[in-house]
Amino acid sequence: MKKTYSEENYLKAIYHLGKMENKVSPKAIADALENNPASVIDMLKKLQDKELITYDKSNGAFLTPPGESTALDIIRKHRLWEVFLVEKLNYGWDEVHDIAEQLEHIHDDQLAKKLDDFLGNPAVDPHGDPIPSSSGKMPVYATTLLSDISINQSCKVGSVRDTSAPFLKYLKQLEVGLGARITVIDKQEFDNSMVITINGGTQKTVSNKMTDHILVIPDKS
Repeated sequence: MKKTYSEENYLKAIYHLGKMENKVSPKAIADALENNPASVIDMLKKLQDKELITYDKSNGAFLTPPGESTALDIIRKHRLWEVFLVEKLNYGWDEVHDIAEQLEHIHDDQLAKKLDDFLGNPAVDPHGDPIPSSSGKMPVYATTLLSDISINQSCKVGSVRDTSAPFLKYLKQLEVGLGARITVIDKQEFDNSMVITINGGTQKTVSNKMTDHILVIPDKS
C-alpha cells in the first residue's frame, strides 16, 4: 500500500518519539512536525485505518509491524542519502538533513540497495546514527548520553540526537565530531553543566542542553 509523504513523515516521527518517550502523544507529534494537534489527530485516525499504527488517548500512538517497517525503510533511505551527500558531494554534516528529507521519499525498490552498495554498505550516517539493514533491523550503537558520564570518566562521541544545522555548527566550533574523545572534569550541581576536555585539549564548560543531545561510548573501566 503506497503511503503519502505526510504519512511517511508521521510514521518516522512516531518511531523516533517512541524511542525517547513511553507515550507518544498527539502534542509530541505536533511539536516534532511543527503541526497543529487537530491535524495530528486526523492523521492518526487515517494511519490507524490503514493498520499502520494503534492509537488511543490513554496509551498514545504505537507503530504496528507494517508501520515500523515503513518507518525503518524511510530512515534507512534518509541516512544513506546523508552519507552520499557528505562523502560524494562534499556537503557538511550540518547541511544534509533537509536535503535528505526530500530524497528519502523517492519510491524505487532498487534505489536504496544500489545506493547502499555504491557507498560500501556504511554502518552509520554522518551523525553517527546506525543505518537500518535492508531487512528492517536497526543496529544498536551508542546509547549513553554524555550527560550521564561520571566525573573523571572518558568516552567517545558516537552520535548526536539533534541534527539541526545550529547545533551541528556549534559542535563544529567546539571541535566535537564523531569519534572525538571527551573526558568529564567536573559537573555543576546548579544547572548540570559540565567541564570537559575534547581530544585532550583545554577545558571547556558546556550546557546540559548540549550534553543531553550527544550519545557516547564510555571507555571500559
